[in-house]
Amino acid sequence: MKKAIVKNLFNQMENANFEVTFWDGEVVQYGEKEPRIKIIFHKPLPLSLDLKDPILAMGEAYMEGIWDYEGELEEIFRMVDNNEHKFKPNGIAKNIGGLVKALNHSAEKLKQKENIQHHYDLGNDFFGLWLDETLSYSCAYFKSEKDTLYQAQINKIDHILKKLQLKPGERLLDIGCGWGWLIIRAAQQYQVKALGITLSSQQYEAVLQRIKEEQLEHLVDVKLISYLDLLNTDYRFEKIVSVGMFEHVGQGNLHKYMEKINELLVPGGLSLLHTITGLTEQPVNNWIKKYIFPGGYIPSLREIIWMLPEHRFHLLHTESLRMHYAKTLDHWYGNFSQWRDLIAEKMGEKFVRMWGLYLNGCAASFRVSGLDIYQFLFSKGLNNQLPLEYSYIYK
Repeated sequence: MKKAIVKNLFNQMENANFEVTFWDGEVVQYGEKEPRIKIIFHKPLPLSLDLKDPILAMGEAYMEGIWDYEGELEEIFRMVDNNEHKFKPNGIAKNIGGLVKALNHSAEKLKQKENIQHHYDLGNDFFGLWLDETLSYSCAYFKSEKDTLYQAQINKIDHILKKLQLKPGERLLDIGCGWGWLIIRAAQQYQVKALGITLSSQQYEAVLQRIKEEQLEHLVDVKLISYLDLLNTDYRFEKIVSVGMFEHVGQGNLHKYMEKINELLVPGGLSLLHTITGLTEQPVNNWIKKYIFPGGYIPSLREIIWMLPEHRFHLLHTESLRMHYAKTLDHWYGNFSQWRDLIAEKMGEKFVRMWGLYLNGCAASFRVSGLDIYQFLFSKGLNNQLPLEYSYIYK
């Protein structure tokens, strides 16, 4: 019965050329041209697998080693993206645009902390295996194909700091500061007073240690706190930045984020938002919701731009880094694969397959679906003192 359902699903795929080897040895070719990818089922699909949500079901089956593929994973993502409408009837996967689309629940402060810790508190040792030396867990910026991952992450930080036009003595807030490299580099290069906030206790401890090592206690601080708990009676900033955090606030809290930026930013101040975006507003991917990023939501480009005027934010500059993120994820997946056996020994084979699918799948999504990543630079109210053009960013 499961085989018939899977075959029926595959038969509906349009503009797709692939081969499937089923668990009983049967080989079926779909499409009219040479297969671009091969899917191999090692075992029958368990009766408990609910194919009403194919992405969740097939993601879990992959984690369990039930199926594998030969070829480039992005071919599967391209097939799914091109046939999205085929999965809508009868409650079958109303949306399957890519593995990184996420949950559409509101994220309250306590739940946000739990969700962040679910992912980011897997351990600094774990992330240190496959991230670069900066432990930057966000899209890098490749000025050259020859850039190492470390250089590209430094490029990204410098690229952001240039956009913010920092001046000595200004106050900078980094919402979701990660392991602190942006706030530390900002203080070192621009002599600003920088505050980083995070909900990850492991990140918090690591940033505190780095601040002490760099002897920057007079310029840099970090707090284990939600951005919602910062009060403008205690804090006001000339510049505010957020890199890879906006995706975690939840759709119901997008406006709350913008309201808080408006509250904390001085008139004429600048804010830079670095976030993944979707092409449209769509329901969620339950695999990512369940296993990777509980509580997240990928906003659409138009959602973000629509909100800015409501808070009298003036959009100054936008930049897509889509292919930069695909390349970043390629580096992460390559590094992760090198440490596969060690991670499997500590975390288990199922965990390794889950994270491998996540990293490689995200790279594929950025290449073939509507998934993108943008940097938005905007001011609070009008600021007539800004440069007339933006060549300074790219020098």
